[in-house]
Amino acid sequence: MQVTLLKSKLLRAEVTDRALHYEGSLAIDSALMEQIGLVPYEKILVANIANGERLETYAIEAPKGSHTISLNGAAAHKGELGDLLVIMSFAQFDQAEAKTWKPKVLVLADGNKRVVRADNVQVAKDVFVATT
Repeated sequence: MQVTLLKSKLLRAEVTDRALHYEGSLAIDSALMEQIGLVPYEKILVANIANGERLETYAIEAPKGSHTISLNGAAAHKGELGDLLVIMSFAQFDQAEAKTWKPKVLVLADGNKRVVRADNVQVAKDVFVATT
């Protein structure tokens, strides 16, 4: 039997751009995608903390270090600049893998410029990380 578990999550990702006439998707700073193991065109579930809206789309890479989180196409109607999002990806695991699986989670702050918490993530060199 396979179970579907949370693979990765960006928590409190701030919307920095909206592009209504783009063909769809959510653009995410590629450095953040790398840190949580999210690959281009991977299906994601996005929840808007500000208004409760939820949507499914796919991730595309924004320039590394840009701190970009951009709602594109129809998704642009689901949020405003400054809204905080939860961006989640999921994966299928067998029962044995599921018992020990831990998702990769980054909690962001300051317009996606700071990571305030990284759970089960190998933080890469030259990537923005909080120094607390």
